[in-house]
Amino acid sequence: MTNEQTPGAAREDVRSAGSGGIGRRAVLCGAGAVGATAVLAGCGSGGDTKSAEELKGKEIAKVSEIPVGGGKTFGDTKLVVTQPQQGRFKAFTAVCTHQGCTVGRVADGLINCACHGSEFRITDGSVQKGPADQPLQEYPVQVKGDSIVVV
Repeated sequence: MTNEQTPGAAREDVRSAGSGGIGRRAVLCGAGAVGATAVLAGCGSGGDTKSAEELKGKEIAKVSEIPVGGGKTFGDTKLVVTQPQQGRFKAFTAVCTHQGCTVGRVADGLINCACHGSEFRITDGSVQKGPADQPLQEYPVQVKGDSIVVV
């Protein structure tokens, strides 16, 4: 009987990776690619992060919600809004560039990702501490009345 005819052949191949069979990585990268994508999406890969164009003209926060020198994460838009200096607001994706976790606490001038400890500056989204090696994507914003709006 060939592997195609044998029930459980995939298990056999995974076990025999050291003796010329396909390995666990091949199974995960080949047949499991769709499943792996689903797992990543479940971990907050940012697949549903809205573009600046989709958010253009929309209020993303109230001025009163954003402390000077700090910020706040908004799960509904997957954005983090900061106020590095009085009256100067910035918005960035809240999706960490390391492995797609949603960033959380904003304190001491940094946006913190609790998953693996990455830190980003509230002024420009640049990496202060890894493992992330790419900055957070910035969204252009302006104050309109008491609202912060994507432009």
